[in-house]
Amino acid sequence: MKTEKKDLITAEIVKQTNLQHIAIIMDGNRRWAKERNLPSAMGHKKGVDALKETLRACNDFGIKYLTVYAFSTENWNRKKEEVDFLMELLALTLTNELAEMHSEGVVINFIGDTSKLSPKLQKILANSVETTKNNTGVHLQIAFNYGARDEILHAVKNIVADGIEDITEDVISKYLYTGGIPDPDLLIRTGGELRVSNYLLWQIAYSEILVVKEFWPEFGRKSLANAVEEFQNRQRRFGK
Repeated sequence: MKTEKKDLITAEIVKQTNLQHIAIIMDGNRRWAKERNLPSAMGHKKGVDALKETLRACNDFGIKYLTVYAFSTENWNRKKEEVDFLMELLALTLTNELAEMHSEGVVINFIGDTSKLSPKLQKILANSVETTKNNTGVHLQIAFNYGARDEILHAVKNIVADGIEDITEDVISKYLYTGGIPDPDLLIRTGGELRVSNYLLWQIAYSEILVVKEFWPEFGRKSLANAVEEFQNRQRRFGK
């Protein structure tokens, strides 16, 4: 099937199923590199390419929100050299790709405790958010220094600090990092691992979950189209 026809079919499925938000656990960069006798850094760099292709595919398919797990609160326990590289990779990617993403209408936001990042990196993140805030394309949420338990704890503390006594699900949702963003319809995990890894625990309560064996650097437009087709075949019951 030609790419153009496949894209049209995928876009129609997205419209018919009202698929608004996809969340992805981008797993397998290091394993992809190891299988090829390459340093981990090469896997992470290829992972950036996979994200760019997936982001463009979301735009073409009409998917409004894409949330990706880039760096968890637990990732600080990795070797310092790898942590430093990931910080630098984020800084370089945003610096080099911001103009193009802005021209394509992407809205960039970050979820997680970014206060723990270096002042230089925080400034780069803030500039990305400010530059793209009025765009109307895909909303890209990058989870960086993110952990779902930390997010919920952060939300509860702020609710208490604001003196709110009538605490409802809507109130908690509003105080999460993702406040104002619809919950994911579909959660994709690459790399074949069967766990959610402290990611969007509140938000994925009724998300469809799809685990694929592909490592994240192998993921792209075709992979996303296949995931959308799989979503079409699911029957969402929401406990009913």
